[in-house]
Formats: sequence, C-alpha cells, structure tokens
Amino acid sequence: MDNIKIERNFGKSSMILVDPDNSLSINDVIRSKEFKPVTEDVPNLGASKNTYWLKFHVRNENNDPKVILQVPLPTIDFLDYYLLNGRQEVIGEEHTGDRVKYSNRNFDNPIFTFVFDADPQEVYTVILKIRGGEQLQVPLSLGKSEALVKGVQTYSIIFGIYAGIIMVMFIYNLFLYLSTKDKSYLYYILYIFITGLTQANFQGYAFKFLWPDNLWLSTYAVYILSAAAALSAIEFMKQFLHTKHYFPKLNQIFSFFYLPYFIALAVAFLGYFHLGYQIIQVSAMVAALYMLVIAYMVFNKGYKPAKFFLIAWSVFLLGVCSFVLKDYNILPYNVYTYNMMPFGSALEVTLLSFALADKINILKKEKEASQEEALRISLENEKLILEQNFELEKKVNARTAELQRTNDALENTLNELKDAQSQLVESEKMAGLGQLTAGIAHEINNPINFVTANIKPLQLDIDDLNEVITKYEKLDLSADVIEQIASIEKFKKKIDLNFVQEEIKGLLSGIDEGAKRTAEIIRSLKNFSRLDESDTKPINLNEGLDSTLVLLRSTFPQNLKVVKNYGDIPVVECLPGKINQVFMNIISNGIHAIKNKDVQEEQEQIVVTTWQEGAEVKVSIKDTGSGMSEETKQKIFEPFFTTKDVGEGTGLGLSIVFRIIESHQGRIDVISNVGAGTEFIITLPVN
Repeated sequence: MDNIKIERNFGKSSMILVDPDNSLSINDVIRSKEFKPVTEDVPNLGASKNTYWLKFHVRNENNDPKVILQVPLPTIDFLDYYLLNGRQEVIGEEHTGDRVKYSNRNFDNPIFTFVFDADPQEVYTVILKIRGGEQLQVPLSLGKSEALVKGVQTYSIIFGIYAGIIMVMFIYNLFLYLSTKDKSYLYYILYIFITGLTQANFQGYAFKFLWPDNLWLSTYAVYILSAAAALSAIEFMKQFLHTKHYFPKLNQIFSFFYLPYFIALAVAFLGYFHLGYQIIQVSAMVAALYMLVIAYMVFNKGYKPAKFFLIAWSVFLLGVCSFVLKDYNILPYNVYTYNMMPFGSALEVTLLSFALADKINILKKEKEASQEEALRISLENEKLILEQNFELEKKVNARTAELQRTNDALENTLNELKDAQSQLVESEKMAGLGQLTAGIAHEINNPINFVTANIKPLQLDIDDLNEVITKYEKLDLSADVIEQIASIEKFKKKIDLNFVQEEIKGLLSGIDEGAKRTAEIIRSLKNFSRLDESDTKPINLNEGLDSTLVLLRSTFPQNLKVVKNYGDIPVVECLPGKINQVFMNIISNGIHAIKNKDVQEEQEQIVVTTWQEGAEVKVSIKDTGSGMSEETKQKIFEPFFTTKDVGEGTGLGLSIVFRIIESHQGRIDVISNVGAGTEFIITLPVN
C-alpha cells in the first residue's frame, strides 16, 4: 500500500487461507499456495470452528518508520500476529486475543494493536491467525501512529458517553425504586446493569477493567451476559406491561424462552462455542420480535406506558439490526455501524426511563382523580345523610317498636319451646323410668312368688314337726312308754318324717335363692339409680353394664344370648347415673331391633365388650338386629328422629346419649349395615 497515512477496511488487498482443524504452523502457512483473494472490504468469517490465516503486504513510503496495525474487534478469541521481511523470515510475532491474559498485550488497548518498524526500501508481509466462537469480522486499520491513536481516543470517548448514560440511568432508577418500592424499577435497574455490562464486554472494556486475568470469564462472558440481558429484558417487560394481567396465556410463553438460552449456555460450556452463539442469536431475534408484538397488543388494550416501550424497543432493535447487517457486510463497517448497538441501547434505556416516569405520572393523576372522586362522593353522601337523617330516625323508632314487639313474641315462643323441651326430656326420662320400673317389678316378682309359693308347704311341714315334738313332750313315763313310743313312730311313718325333713331343706333353699336374687336386684337398682348425682366419681363401667343388664333382663326375648367380654379396665371419672342411662338406651334399642327383625335366628346376641386404649376406655355394644341404612345412621343422634312406631319412642333417647357422652369429653361411633346388626362404640377418657 503506497503513501500510507491511514488505511481502513482494506480486506480486498489481502489473501485468506482456511485451516479447518487448526493444524497448520506458521512455516506451513508461509509455504502454502492455497491462499485465495478476499472479496470483501471487511473479511466476514462467520461463526465457525475453523481457523483462518489472513495475509497482506505492506510497504511504507512515509518518513516515519513506525507503523500501527489495528483489528478493532475486541471479542476475537485467539489472534496471532506474524511480521515477515522480504525474505519471508519471521521478524516479529505476538499472541493475543480475548482468551489470552490482558497483561500479555504489548499495547494497552481493548482494540488489538500491533506496532512495528517498516523500512521504506522493503516490502513486508503480515500474517494474522484468527480463531473464535462468535461472529468473526476482521476490520483492518493500518497507518501512522498519531492518526490511529486519535481514532482510539474517539472510540473511547464514544463508549465513555454510553457508559455515562447507563450509569446515570442506573442511579436515577435505583433512587426511584428505593422511593416507590415498585418492582418494575427493580427489574429495570437489573436490566440496565446487565445491558451495560454486556456492551462493555462487546467493546472489550469489561476484559480490560473487570477480569483482565480471568480467562474463564473472558471466554464465557459473551454467552452468559447475552443470555442474562435477554432474560432480564423479558422479566422487566412482563412487570412493566403487566402482560400477566392483559394476556395471561401469552405471558406464559415467555417462560419457554429460558430453554434455548440455557441450552446455548450448556453447549458453550461443552466447547461448542459457534453453535452456542448461533442459538443465542436466533433466540434473541425471536424473543425481540415476540416482545415487540406483545407490547403492541398491550398498547391496543389502552395501556399508555406501552407506547414508550414500543418506541424504545423499536429503537433498540434498529440498532441491533444495523449491527447485525454490518456483520453480514450489508452495511459498511465503520465507527457508526459498529456503535449502532450501544447507541440504540443508550437511547432505549433513556426512553424506558421516561416510560417509567410517565407511569408514575399516570398513577399520580389516577390517584388524584380517585381522591377528587372520593371527595365528591363523600360530599354527596353527607348531603344525603343530612337530608335523610330525620326520615331515617323516624323509621328507626318505628322499627324499634316493631322489633320490641317481635322480640317479646320470640321470647314467649322461646319460653314455650324450653317448656316443651323440658317436657319432652322429662317424657323420655319417664319412659325410661317406666321401662326400669317394669323391669324391676318383673325381676322382684319372680323371687317373691317363689318365696310365697314355698311358705305354705313349709308351714305344713313345720306343723307336722311341731306335732311330733308335742307327742314326745306328752309322754307319760308312769304309763306304758313302749306303747306310747310305738304310737309316735306310727305317726312319724304316717307323715313320712324323712321326706318332711328333706322337703324343709329344699323349701328353705328356694327361699334363700329368692332372697339372694332379690338382693341382687336391689344392689343393681342401687348402682343404677344415681341419675341425679351431679359430681363425677370413679366407677367401674363393667359393674354399671351388669346392673343395666340385670334390670333389662325381663325384656330379653327367649332366643337372646348376652355375651360379656369384659376387659381389665381402670375406673373412669364420670357421672355414674348418666353413663348407666347411656347403657340402658343403647341396649334397649338393641333389644328392640332384635325383636323387630323380620326373620329371627335360632340364637340372637348382644355382645358387650370393654377394653382400654391408652388413656381411654372403650365400650362396644353390638347387636344382631336389623341394622340401619347409611341415611338412617346419619340422623340417629338428631332430636325427635326415631324409627320406632308411633307411641313407642320420643326420638330423644340417642340425642340425650350423644349429649351425655359429649359432656364427658368422649365420643360415640356407630357401625351398622342393613341386615348385619349395629355396633355402638363408646370412648371415654379415664380422667
């Protein structure tokens, strides 16, 4: 290149060699005849795993021997520089790139810069070895040092302006978030931070200032930050435009965009950098267009802040499109197209800040309008209250009098209901008392009849014995004693004295048995008849069950067998009379169910079982009666519900049972099926 001052984008003056497997050395490349001419001002190498060798010749016709070569694409992974003299000998080399420590660079600049001395009398060859996972373009600038240094300064000033805008917007919106606690600002400052960091990485400043010696971050930062920027933009948009409120189903689709970005990161971490970068580019394009469409739809719904979002996002997309078109050589590569994405990003951030401010203004206006409307309504209500106060007071007085009359009527009705309830409960008690009395009368009558029946024959036997004794007392010892004794013996044979003696023993035994049975009934009655006791006492439930069964024995049908499976249970603190009343109601119902079975078995049973479980005692009373349907079982504890015929029951028995068990902090469970009998399981706490 002749008369060089500064030459930019001279790709057409260079040659290129593709090294698919990165196997060629510099000596192989020097000898290679496979170089082909470059047809573009800025060689576009795409996103590929290939290694590229770029070669061009330089002749310096200036007085200044110092020449600077710049490659203003900071994201190239590996860039090796070789300077050859006219004899094709390597006289200078440097190895740099985004995946080489920044401290290894000879020139402190994010833009790759190579300085060499060029003798005006000699033609030099420059060979560049280029390899990377992202979109690769090789813009070349060659010239005198002073001219290119000014270009570097311009480059730095442009990015400094961008960084300043990002920083101001970040601090401004952070202050607004701390003031309003609006989540939209939180997502927005996160988006600003990630976007600014992403652009700093693309411009090479993140590598220079943040992680100059961290090769892992310098390798993967472009993939991590690109994905984070896109996802933070999605989350900010969802918050700012309330997409979940306006379009809940379309809002759910945003979640699917996480998948391709995570896939891209995974692919990049596995070493497939070019594939990961392509996935990120495609995902970003689809997500950006989808966000633009959703923003337009929200705007059509009448949400005014969406207008600013549409403008800001359109400007950003315009910058991105210009940047991408530059990558594909549709637009020329220059300082303007290269900085279109930072420019669009800065403008977008500024417009979105206006959008958030406008949102606050809208909310403020809505709040003021709401307050004005509330004040207007309050004044109207006050006026209505004043106008209607007198009328209302008049109606209240009338209504109060009416309510008082109604209250008096209700109170009378309540008293009548209480009286009726007391009468019904008393009726149930009297029914139980009648049943108890009948049982006692029947039970006592049997042994009494037995005693009464034995008294007459016993009296006759005693009279015969008394007559024998009288005859012995009348013996005349002065007369013929033998004859008198013979007369007595004859009388003894006549009355069959041995039989009389045995009969007396039998009659006395019968009377004794009758007396014992009467005593047993009296004891059972004494144990059962404690209905009016108001204090709890420790009692043995087995004894209470025995007493109840004794008193109900007269009601047993002939084919009924009572089976007692009493366990070794502790005494229970309870009201004895109330608990005995529970046993009598349940066993009476079981007897009634057995008597009213359509088909009687040869032997029907009532099985009474007691046992202890922890701090509770359980009593099971199971009959082989007709059983109950599920519908009946759900109603048996309701007052006045009965399955007995009219006149046979009040329907209060099981209701009273339930109330007694509940007052003892116990519970009662019912197991019943039609035709399979019924089992009541009573659970009572020991204390």
